[in-house]
Amino acid sequence: MNILDKIIEQKKQEIADSKTIVSLQQLKDSEFFGRKTYSLKESLTSKSGIIAEFKRQSPSKGIINDKVSPLEVVSQYEKFGASAVSILTDSQFFGGNFKDILNVRNHINIPVLRKDFMIDEYQFYEAKSIGADIILLIAACLSPTQVQEFTELAHALNLEVLLEIHSEEELKHINKSIDFVGINNRNLKDFKVDLQHSVNLKNQLPENIFSVAESGIYNEEDFKYLKEKGFNGFLMGEYFMKNENPGKKFSEFISNVTI
Repeated sequence: MNILDKIIEQKKQEIADSKTIVSLQQLKDSEFFGRKTYSLKESLTSKSGIIAEFKRQSPSKGIINDKVSPLEVVSQYEKFGASAVSILTDSQFFGGNFKDILNVRNHINIPVLRKDFMIDEYQFYEAKSIGADIILLIAACLSPTQVQEFTELAHALNLEVLLEIHSEEELKHINKSIDFVGINNRNLKDFKVDLQHSVNLKNQLPENIFSVAESGIYNEEDFKYLKEKGFNGFLMGEYFMKNENPGKKFSEFISNVTI
């Protein structure tokens, strides 16, 4: 069993437990459920194109940075031009939780991506209830039919959809309703990074679809290379979070890539 399989098994149990604690109606009655969402499509074209991530840890890297608060970091991300922020809500493997989004939602005015392993309709109502604007669908743990159904549900809740793929085989998960296709430079099964593989995949995407380069962007050269290859957005977290002051690192990065 690889790490993705382990995460999905754990996620199934977490969802089952959550359903016994918080009903669907309680989610619908929450403070943020009726709020007007922000559009990543709009902010990708009007700002830096970077979806800056808050991430405490990961299965491959262990603890990255557990000393800073989400609000402290994402406020700086927004201040220095992030198009959106991504916040991990998986606790077991990534050290995140719902409060990380709840605690920042009223303090920033850019889209928030709920970064998690979405495998059940219940999670989409959760995402809406905590103030997310975008959800992530990972092709590696979903069928094309599930992607289509989950995309329709997300749109019914006014949430945008970022579909993450890793291989040519997963290109079949793309449907006309998907808002963005993210190509993960890091293989989820062995965690190897290959930027050229991502570029090759991007060249096979349908025309006029927003493309997002995800993970494994470790320096300004990587960013510039992927931008030159036509990516519209860039999901980056570890590069900033491994710094003692992620917001400052982000501001320096923005300065250097926008000269």
